[in-house]
Amino acid sequence: MLVARCTKQQYKTMVKPLHSTLSRRERQIMDILFRRGRATAAEVMEDLPGNTTYSTVRTQLRVLEEKGHVRHEEEGLRYVYSPAVARHAARKSALKHLVETFFDGSAEKTVAALLGGEGARLTDSELERIADLIAKARKDTSGGSR
Repeated sequence: MLVARCTKQQYKTMVKPLHSTLSRRERQIMDILFRRGRATAAEVMEDLPGNTTYSTVRTQLRVLEEKGHVRHEEEGLRYVYSPAVARHAARKSALKHLVETFFDGSAEKTVAALLGGEGARLTDSELERIADLIAKARKDTSGGSR
C-alpha cells in the first residue's frame, strides 16, 4: 500500500477547519461524535434532534468522511464512526474563528465579552482560576519572546 506524506502546510490546505466547512446538521453530528468518542449511524441518529432517517445519517457521515472530518472502522456488519481530528484541535480552530470573526482577532475583546454582561455569572473559584491563567500567561510571555 502506498502512503502519501505531506507537509504541515499542505495538510492545512487539504483539511479545512470544521467551522468553515460544515452545515448545521454536520456540526450536530460532529458534536455527537466528540461527546461519545465513537458511534454507529444508529447511535448518531438517536442523539440527533428532529426527525432524521437512517439513510440520511449514513449519507451525512459518508460526506463528513469525504471531507476528512470523520473516519470509520468496520465492526462486523456495521461501521463505527469517530472524529478524524482531536477535539482540542477542533476547539482551537473554532475558537480562533470566533475570535477573528466577532472580536477582530482581539483576545482582550473576547475576554471582556465573556466577563461582562448578564450571562457571565462566574463563581469566585472560576474567577480565581482565570486569574491564575492570566498570571501564567504573563510569566510565559515575559520569559519568552512573543
